[in-house]
Amino acid sequence: MNPEILNNSLNPTIRVESRRGFLGKIFSAGALVLGAQVIPIGKLDAAAAADTVDQAAWHPSVYLGLEPDGTVIIVAHRSEMGTGIRTALPMVAAEEMDADWKKVKIQQAIGDKKYGDQNTDGSNSIRSFYTPLREAGATARMMLESAAASKWGVPVAECHAKMHEVVHEPSNRKISFGDLATLAAQQPVPKKEDLKFKPVAEYRYIGKNVPITDLDDIVAGHTTYGMDAKMPGMVYASIERSPVIGGTLKSCDDSEAKKVAGVIQTAIIPPFKGPYMFQPLGGVAVIANNTWAAVQGRKKLKPEWDLGVNATYSSAEYKKTLQETAKKPGTPDRVAGNVDAEFAKGGKTHEAEYWVPHLAHAEMEPPSAVAEYKDGKVVTWAATQNPQAVQTTVAAAVGCKPEDVTCYVTLLGGGFGRKSKPDYVAEAALLSKQLGKPVKVAWSREDDLQFDYFHFPAAMYLKAALDEKGRPTAWLGRSVYPAMLSLNQMRPGGLASMGWNDVQFDIPNIRIETGPAEAHVRIGWLRSVANIPHAFGVHSFVDELAALANRDRVDYLLEILGPDRIVEVTAPGRGGAGAGRGGAAGAAGGARAPARPNLYPIDTARTRRVLQAVADQSGWAKRKSGNGHGWGIAVHRSFLSYIATVVEVEVDSKGNIRIPRVDMVADAGLIVHPDRVKAQFEGAAVFGTGLTLSGEITADSGRIVQTNFDRYPVSRIDDAPIETHVSIIGTDNPPAGVGEPGVPPIAPAICNAIFAATGKRIRELPIKKQLA
Repeated sequence: MNPEILNNSLNPTIRVESRRGFLGKIFSAGALVLGAQVIPIGKLDAAAAADTVDQAAWHPSVYLGLEPDGTVIIVAHRSEMGTGIRTALPMVAAEEMDADWKKVKIQQAIGDKKYGDQNTDGSNSIRSFYTPLREAGATARMMLESAAASKWGVPVAECHAKMHEVVHEPSNRKISFGDLATLAAQQPVPKKEDLKFKPVAEYRYIGKNVPITDLDDIVAGHTTYGMDAKMPGMVYASIERSPVIGGTLKSCDDSEAKKVAGVIQTAIIPPFKGPYMFQPLGGVAVIANNTWAAVQGRKKLKPEWDLGVNATYSSAEYKKTLQETAKKPGTPDRVAGNVDAEFAKGGKTHEAEYWVPHLAHAEMEPPSAVAEYKDGKVVTWAATQNPQAVQTTVAAAVGCKPEDVTCYVTLLGGGFGRKSKPDYVAEAALLSKQLGKPVKVAWSREDDLQFDYFHFPAAMYLKAALDEKGRPTAWLGRSVYPAMLSLNQMRPGGLASMGWNDVQFDIPNIRIETGPAEAHVRIGWLRSVANIPHAFGVHSFVDELAALANRDRVDYLLEILGPDRIVEVTAPGRGGAGAGRGGAAGAAGGARAPARPNLYPIDTARTRRVLQAVADQSGWAKRKSGNGHGWGIAVHRSFLSYIATVVEVEVDSKGNIRIPRVDMVADAGLIVHPDRVKAQFEGAAVFGTGLTLSGEITADSGRIVQTNFDRYPVSRIDDAPIETHVSIIGTDNPPAGVGEPGVPPIAPAICNAIFAATGKRIRELPIKKQLA
């Protein structure tokens, strides 16, 4: 049950081990094992904080080990889904240790709070764990140098680690890391404040394009994804769920299902009770000895449902409700000056409404998991972004302790936030408890689209007062959308800090509001979260203002951006920059604490720099739009990164859209793995294009209309940008997010380009439905 996943690219090995056996199995006698205290940015435990602010609410450790044979073992505690994160994080530790990458083995962590936050979303992995992993590597290096000095009887200042050896420079004596392992373990552990880090000029790995550890095996098909996971003696389950969220089973005739060859039995999963969070939806599971039989048996079920209160849900009517709410005063999230007084002066104003519908994650690999319940404990294999959420969710479902749930993490065939919500793992665990054997639950494409945690729809209203040169002197913004993970709860959405109240324009009078909305489907974060609708609304509106002023878009943006400064965001009754729901300095998806504004201020100089750079890169000054050919631009800060995007479009007489080129310039602070960062932005261009052109989930009588990619298309090759050019601006700022911030500017840039090409203003997504 613990297969090795081998990779020949620079010789790393990835292994999955049990919690109890972790130290005993991977480290031999005489090994040097280091526990580096992980203090990710987040809220602190009140009792622990009384002693020291460095004490987190949990007490995790990232372990770095050195074997006597010279093998360095580094734990990757985040999930790999194409981002290269289980290469990039170990690179940081290996760099500071000055280890030979060919002698590094990477250990995929199971779910365990000792590793710190393992939720691989929110563009947060490098940002939160760059420093702890750097400290772990530096600690190991300094202890090795101390061991060598002790062995040779020389000052430690004369000993320096170099490529898996410690060298005594005066005598040119050398000794390998492995030969020092036992002695290094006896050295005092240096204090954090005494750690010495490598100069940037000596970096071997950070900032370099190291091949990802999984590359060869992914290409060869030797890796284990969620759908590949197996346990001895397992059975397969396909689950029929209520077609309406919150529906309950009245009865089910399973007689025909049991006649299908390979079907063993059926089993009931009870419905969830609020607050539902990541609980299974409930339903009827068909159990079989193979997936095909389970699916065919499911088709023969004859269930009767009490569809409940959401059976009247119509997304078309819901849209009208949210749009009407957006026209009314809401809850203030940022106030500066007095917009009402400015509007009352009777000068020129402009207003517009924008709409973004429900969106689905639509990852290529639908959710899947294997679980075995035995003697009050659970072992799971799952394609999950958050193994600790698996532990807590499964434990609550089957009635055990989270520490009695072991979650092995496979590779993920995409996630985008869906796989941080482990309802599908709990389904497998519940069924295993009923049946007394391991159970594999595999969702179909139809299941994934119809029972997703959908990204919320948003209705936005924007109004600006304009001076004689068309520059805004007052800015009013209202955004209305249901709260994350809400269901039948009327309250403001609570993500105004994501692209809505943190606008950087130099406007004296600003009022930003959010309004309440009721949810009738499961709501969950999707790649870049509230920045998707908010960037679309804000940057489309700015383009409209520039058009009214008859100004070049880049010149107009640079002018209203104002002087270089740090933007302070103040909400009524709250503090300055970083205040507000989730922190205006940039909260990530899920339940993230805000990033500290002193480390990540809203810096308009960085916005200006990427904007000017993308204009130069795209040849903006020479572009002439019209006659179906146009260029659009947008610049947006999200997940603490600054991204400017130019999109070129061609629109024919039938409304068909072609995207010849996308230019992106990103300032994401310090970059660990440039190749993977560029790949993330290239992927964001494709992902964002798909959402913009065709992304829409609708509901009729409570049922989701879209069932597969024929009704919810993702970007095909003829939709995706033909060329994507990504430039990364290198800075010495702290590392910021890269997985998500490339998505938000895509939609407004495309829509602005369509206006430049055709004169048609797009204020609602998706685009194709309007141009057909």
